[in-house]
Amino acid sequence: MLCRTWALALALALCSTASGAQEFETKARQALVIDALTETVLLEKAADEAVPPASMAKMMTVELVLSALKDGSLSRESLFPVSEHAWRTGGAPSGTSAMFAALNSRVSVGDLLQGVVVQYANDACIVLAEGMVGSEAGFAERMTARARAIGLKASTFANPTGLPADGNLTTMRDLVMLARHLRTSYPDDIPLFRQAEFEWNKIRQRNRNPLIFANIGVDGYVTGFAEGYGYGLVASMERDGRRVDLALNGLATDKDRLAEARRVFDWAMTNFSEKRLFAGGETVAEASVYGGDRASVGLVTASPVDILLPVKTPAKLTARVVYRWPLTVPVRAGEVAGTLRIWNGEQLLREVPLKTAASVEAGSLTSRAADALKELLFFWL
Repeated sequence: MLCRTWALALALALCSTASGAQEFETKARQALVIDALTETVLLEKAADEAVPPASMAKMMTVELVLSALKDGSLSRESLFPVSEHAWRTGGAPSGTSAMFAALNSRVSVGDLLQGVVVQYANDACIVLAEGMVGSEAGFAERMTARARAIGLKASTFANPTGLPADGNLTTMRDLVMLARHLRTSYPDDIPLFRQAEFEWNKIRQRNRNPLIFANIGVDGYVTGFAEGYGYGLVASMERDGRRVDLALNGLATDKDRLAEARRVFDWAMTNFSEKRLFAGGETVAEASVYGGDRASVGLVTASPVDILLPVKTPAKLTARVVYRWPLTVPVRAGEVAGTLRIWNGEQLLREVPLKTAASVEAGSLTSRAADALKELLFFWL
């Protein structure tokens, strides 16, 4: 049977407020800002451009540890040895971020995890990698595999620290997705990211994320710097019942990174209003069905479809429903069969899965023959 992707354009009525404001621009070379509740993309700039993650790679290291703790294959009380490699490469002799774990000592997973999250400790990352898998290389392979499993399409990892290495690459889109995954999958562990300080080996260090101390509602996650690529960060802010996730990269200085993050967060929190496009269960489009006892089936939203729109600039809202034409019987009610894509101008705001509203069974021999002829004629046209 012949199949093709079919797109249906939808007309969306929208009342816009007065125009005149300039579009927001960020100093970051790469950026992605998303409203957490509606999943609306508020700002996007080279979000799929691959860059070295630097210490932002540690979010993936943390994900593997939290996943192992959650499934019971790892315990916070487990003790891992500090090898000479971990000590020299990521510890005190390295001159990089470290929790200063002593050579040949044994450190608990719980303490190592705090060292990674609060201090960005490279020695802790390596100790965890060696303790869980046996080597940095093996752990990095697991990081990349796990990234694919949770939907990160572009990220690859060469080590658990983010220290310079061929193969350490990510995008702002993947970093925001990873941050959202951490928050939703491990809500009880997220407070680690806003822990103000952590003491180990009689050395007390403050959280290396300066936004934690800015009192603006930021409660995670991590900053990073890569030579030639600039300063970056992944962060999340909650204010007045709204949450915004962002990833920025390519800032010139540490000071610029802090100032730009605050500016972007303030803009995201104050320049948008919510609009409901579809109610939960509302039929958005009709999808053609091949060989069924009915010619089409409704595609409906599983939940309300809300988006955020700028309050000071007119919106150019368009939408399309994309599905594999035609659907084939049997069609079961509640199956994901299409995607609603919503744009404001050229910016894709949201992608929403659509489900079938009803079941469709096989039709009569005559109706199936007619469908086959119709499909053949459509293909040749």
